[in-house]
Amino acid sequence: MAFSYRSSFQEALAALKREGRYRVFADILRECGAYPKAGLIENGITYTDNRGLPITVWCSNDYLNMGQHPKVLAAMHEAVDAVGAGSGGTRNISGTTHYHVELERELADLHGKEAALLFTSGFVSNDATLSTLAKVLPGLIIFSDELNHASMIEGIRHGGTAKYVFRHNDMEHLEELLKAAGSAAPKLIAFESVYSMEGEFSPTEQICDLAEKYGALTYIDEVHGVGLYGPRGAGVAARDGTMGRIDIVEGTLAKAFGVMGGYIAASTELVDCIRSFAPGFIFTTSLAPVIAAGTLASIRHLKSSDVERERLAERAATLKQKMAVAKLPVMDSPSHIVPVFVGDAALCKAVSDSLLKDHGVYVQPINYPTVPRGTERLRFTPSPAHTDAMMDALVDALVVVWDAHKLARAA
Repeated sequence: MAFSYRSSFQEALAALKREGRYRVFADILRECGAYPKAGLIENGITYTDNRGLPITVWCSNDYLNMGQHPKVLAAMHEAVDAVGAGSGGTRNISGTTHYHVELERELADLHGKEAALLFTSGFVSNDATLSTLAKVLPGLIIFSDELNHASMIEGIRHGGTAKYVFRHNDMEHLEELLKAAGSAAPKLIAFESVYSMEGEFSPTEQICDLAEKYGALTYIDEVHGVGLYGPRGAGVAARDGTMGRIDIVEGTLAKAFGVMGGYIAASTELVDCIRSFAPGFIFTTSLAPVIAAGTLASIRHLKSSDVERERLAERAATLKQKMAVAKLPVMDSPSHIVPVFVGDAALCKAVSDSLLKDHGVYVQPINYPTVPRGTERLRFTPSPAHTDAMMDALVDALVVVWDAHKLARAA
């Protein structure tokens, strides 16, 4: 009898559902200029909350609302009118436009590096760069923080090189591993600037100290830091004064900058090696010029404006304080990320569903494998556009749902 492919797929999905980890995508329709309000579409009908009002989005990574900034929209309109929609090919075959060239120069300048390289997403930039470095540097040993993003883990795995995982932000453990590796082998320390599920910062100065002591390259993922921290929004390393000591900066164009894409910034030679050897860069169509144009406008604006960053910091602090007063289990986070602990996958999904259906609060459950089992949480991302009234409504809804599901609150 032939192998039952369909039943295998069905069983794999059923296992996810039994564990409460099956993901359901909310079909939302944002209204330009009205963020964080949005409509929820179900069966072709735009749904509102139980009061007939639009839902409020609380989990977007468009941290600064730059996806709706007038300068960004104007630049994108101008670009699509000037050159059309797509890029027309890979970077090597007609897909390099002047928008791409300008954007790479702007990113290199942002991070004080010699060169930068664009990718279609932050995931691809991590995967392509880390896997290619392992091939360009024979015998490379990679030291990776245990909470690094899946894209970094995949890139290291695809490189097929030796790797050691150090305990999260544990510099003593990292030094033990570096010391044991010896001095002859090429080494690279891979870490994030802001760990997006915990909201924690990495100790960039201590990592750079260890890298210099043991002759290792440094690779920082600034995906959740770029645009949000440091002079001109150059990231956490710039805030810490360590940007010049870090060899490779990886970032995204889809979060604080509000558009789409990923990139690295580093020395001319290193960037040229990735450009020349990375399949994830070479064999894919380049970003649409309209996307590059919008991102360029966003970066240029945030280089000269601190208003958005200051407002975000205040909004995040205000929401944490309101949640603490309501005795909700908000996790300790020094950054703009506001995680609230649940601790059970099925409950996390149930709470998320209740918030959306009964209160018009849209926040996705964060379950395994994004976070370890038993640490499931809701991850709130307040923005400059979230008002005190929205926050009060959110906290009131959380208290009602928390009590309805018999979840613990602080004493």
